[in-house]
Amino acid sequence: MPHDLPKAYDPTAIEDKWAEYWVRENLFAQPTPTPGEPIGNPFTILLPPPNVTGRLHMGHMLNQTEMDILTRWHRMKGDPTLWLPGTDHAGIATQMMVERQLVSEGTSRTALGREAFEARVWQWRDQYGKAILDQMKRLGASVDWQREYFTMDAGLSIAVREAFTRLYEQGLIYRGAYVVNWCPGCRTAVSDLEVVHEETLGKLWEIRYPVVGSEDEFLTIATTRPETMLGDVAVAIHPQDERYLHLHGKKLVLPLTGREIPIVLDPWVSREFGTGAVKITPAHDPNDFALGQRHHLPSINIMDDTAHIVLPDSPYNGLDRYVARKRILEDLETQGLLGAIHDHKLSVGRCDRSKDAVEPRLSTQWFIAVNKKSADGRASMAETAIAAVTPGANGERAIRFTPAMYEKTYLNWMENIHDWCISRQLWWGHRIPAWHCSTCHKITVPKPGQASDPAACGHCGSTAITQETDVLDTWFSSGLLPISVFGWPFPGPDQGAPGLSSETWENGKPGTDFNTFYPTSLLVTGFDILFFWVARMIMLGCWFALDVPLPDGGKRELKDSVPFKDVYIHALVRDANREKMSKTKGNVIDPIEIVKKYGTDAVRFTLASMASPGTDIAFNEARTEGYRAFANKIWNAARFIFMNLDRAKEAGITVDLKTLGQMPETTADAPLEAGWIISELLTATFEVNQSLTNYRYDDAASTIYQFFWGSFCDWYLEIVKLRLDFTEGANKAATTAALTTLIQVFEASLRLLSPFMPFLTEEIWHAIHENNTPARSIALTRYPTTGAGAIEPYWASAMGLLQSLIVEVRALRKEIGVEEKVSVPIEVRIDAAFRPAIEQNKLIAERLARVESVTFSDAITAGVASHSTADFDVAVIYARTIDIPAECERLTKEIAKLEKNLTSAERQLGNEAFISKAPAHIVEGLKKQESENRQLLEKAKAALAALPEG
Repeated sequence: MPHDLPKAYDPTAIEDKWAEYWVRENLFAQPTPTPGEPIGNPFTILLPPPNVTGRLHMGHMLNQTEMDILTRWHRMKGDPTLWLPGTDHAGIATQMMVERQLVSEGTSRTALGREAFEARVWQWRDQYGKAILDQMKRLGASVDWQREYFTMDAGLSIAVREAFTRLYEQGLIYRGAYVVNWCPGCRTAVSDLEVVHEETLGKLWEIRYPVVGSEDEFLTIATTRPETMLGDVAVAIHPQDERYLHLHGKKLVLPLTGREIPIVLDPWVSREFGTGAVKITPAHDPNDFALGQRHHLPSINIMDDTAHIVLPDSPYNGLDRYVARKRILEDLETQGLLGAIHDHKLSVGRCDRSKDAVEPRLSTQWFIAVNKKSADGRASMAETAIAAVTPGANGERAIRFTPAMYEKTYLNWMENIHDWCISRQLWWGHRIPAWHCSTCHKITVPKPGQASDPAACGHCGSTAITQETDVLDTWFSSGLLPISVFGWPFPGPDQGAPGLSSETWENGKPGTDFNTFYPTSLLVTGFDILFFWVARMIMLGCWFALDVPLPDGGKRELKDSVPFKDVYIHALVRDANREKMSKTKGNVIDPIEIVKKYGTDAVRFTLASMASPGTDIAFNEARTEGYRAFANKIWNAARFIFMNLDRAKEAGITVDLKTLGQMPETTADAPLEAGWIISELLTATFEVNQSLTNYRYDDAASTIYQFFWGSFCDWYLEIVKLRLDFTEGANKAATTAALTTLIQVFEASLRLLSPFMPFLTEEIWHAIHENNTPARSIALTRYPTTGAGAIEPYWASAMGLLQSLIVEVRALRKEIGVEEKVSVPIEVRIDAAFRPAIEQNKLIAERLARVESVTFSDAITAGVASHSTADFDVAVIYARTIDIPAECERLTKEIAKLEKNLTSAERQLGNEAFISKAPAHIVEGLKKQESENRQLLEKAKAALAALPEG
């Protein structure tokens, strides 16, 4: 029968099937609306593009789980929902990968030549570059795969070229020689953000520089990089350093070279560090470069792009920097110029890709002047990006950070930002659209909107021009993604735009896609790319989108120009001991392996349940095992329900499945368990929607878990069995009503759970409808919603009282040793106002607590085993003699505990300073606790006094 589910829940048997189905059917495609069609409030989210070289890790899975939960939630709420997927060409990482492959084949990129190498990289990308997206498909990411992009696509490349040419024309891109971070392994400049610093114990060497004109006087400097002395052009001292006043205006002999270099005076020099004298090597230190500029000193670059010494007349020529260091130190010692050697803690910067020690190196690069105003006086890119996050006159922000603490981090970085080096010495990437003239030696950059490359120098007309060999920083192109994926710069047909659909641009104007989906709603990302990517998207997005007119032709404001309205920074996934995962430590958790073991749904739910804003996740497999059990619990509940649906069919009872898909309703005369479970569903629905609105995945997951496992499975399913009577002569109307409520609540619960556990819910939902579903997927149905006012408090209070009674009776039975299968009478003392809730539902208590009968009385009979709560007293009437000494001991301990609690509550309530500052709900809770403890204390004392002497 279609309702049949296998006895055992096996995620591997269902996940591949549904993952393939979702992609094949393009279920999550968001079509472009018809121009002018009202679309409501769309939800747009951009996938942080993983590197084309990447494989899924736990950080990816957390990021994508959070995005998928929100995307599925919005889609089910009825919002037009677009999740854009794509990959980044990852210039450095991809080139390294292919170059290693070439080396293994006995060749190199230089042997191939640029054109052939680029073709080889494209070949590599086509063969291996979509592995991480394939993993996303397998894990069920509900993205619009029809809109998948790659940062080197033709359409996006048009945007990169246009951005460069516009910024160049605006005077914000320039070329100059500056000291940059140079990776000898990647043989390119890398940004500060791509340098990982590690503490290590190094050395501080003192070197004696002879003073010119003096046979026995030396000036001692201290350095951690003695090999760079070959490029020294001066030694600097503080002008007020009394130790060296007599050296003002003198020169020194640079050891091992014979060159004479000046002593310069600069207040930047610290008199306390080292010897107070600093060697100046402008080509190999950013601070030295700045000092050299101030004093008009030359720069001598002594290393090539692989960090080997390049000084043809030097004995160190051709040596690796560290080999040269050893030789230089030996030669200094031989000549008596090496002084003291000290242990010294160093912060060594390493390239995040190659792990090579980064070398500060003077290099000619391209930069964006992020702090410079444009020619028309417009605020700088940095100022604009700061304004986007700063509260305006109305107190609102164009971009909101969650957790809010990251706003301060972002602003601090933006307020201290330096010009952005955007050139990389690579062959793979967007080649800089600038041409060098060998005749006049000037640079020609095409005009904005110019699709063709220049055929001649724009200055002298010479045709002897060659294109710049450098490519643009990968983050330049990915920083444009929020606008470029929607068609910016909207080229007209005469310019051609391969890779762009007609919806993205219309004769040079923004098309429906841009007008509908920009700005995007949300960015979910990690802290590690807050500056790499987030800040750069804000700078570039605001800069270019401000010039794009609104759909009605009006001028776009900053709030309409930002690339996204919200930024959610997710936590870092650590191991169970809260250690950062690393291959070195051997504690890396492979999400694919965990998924194979427990199923995707269990892993997703684990990550969601631990995703508290601002708190790292200590991933523990035991939690995942627990949520695998949760999935199994839901599976077994479905099997129970399907069994009863089939029994009902055999008994001639029909449940109308067309009623599914809406929130179930109840009436005043409904059975208690029916009204209660619907009330619990409404409460859970309200809380889950509130939690997801505030990015509290952990609270949402906890609410669903407590409702589904606790309220629905542990309580409601046990109670509803009393109503499901399929015997001849039974009340069919009551059975039909009970079964209808059961299936309605269960189906709504599946929809509530669907964004968190999409595979399990899809499988069961299709089985409910016997494959005749009202939609192609549960993900395309409506998410349960309700307002707080829809929740009737009566059901919760009445059921709460009954549950409390059952719990107390079960505890009493265990205490006095009543056999499991034996039913016993109970005696209850309860206020008249609460009595109907128990009296009208005695059948439930009798079934769930194995109660034979319920007797109400004004006082519990003396000498029987009893428990007291703030609302009632209950006794189990059982023939077995009570162990009076044991009961006396129990009550004595209970009295002591209650007296302690009461004293604590009274102390806090008597503290005026505490009462004046504490929130009202805390004070009310304490008052209630104090009142209940007082009642229970009186009851316990009375019960102790009533015990017969023994």
